[in-house]
Amino acid sequence: MFDIMGMMGKVKEAQAKMKEAQSKLHLLTATGESGAGMVKVTVNGERKVLTIDMDESLLSPKDKEMLSDLIVAATNIAMQSIDQKIKTEMKAATEGMLPNIPGMDLGSMFG
Repeated sequence: MFDIMGMMGKVKEAQAKMKEAQSKLHLLTATGESGAGMVKVTVNGERKVLTIDMDESLLSPKDKEMLSDLIVAATNIAMQSIDQKIKTEMKAATEGMLPNIPGMDLGSMFG
């Protein structure tokens, strides 16, 4: 017989673990690079840009458009990387908590 109370307990436990993991996302970081490392953007698990580093040779008015493109590219790479880290972290937080129900991917809630 299906144990609804046991299942509800597992759901509450999974919610608590997910909330705890979410509270630590600011500790996760990822860095994206573009222009062969001339521009580096670091973001955290809250999807906030923390730092932008760029080679000084890019700081001339004639390179403004290229610099903008490199910053956008590095930021997008960093965001893709942090999204994967967030998904992995959330999956680890809930692993073994709930039965594997096809179509119910809790990790996708954070990607």
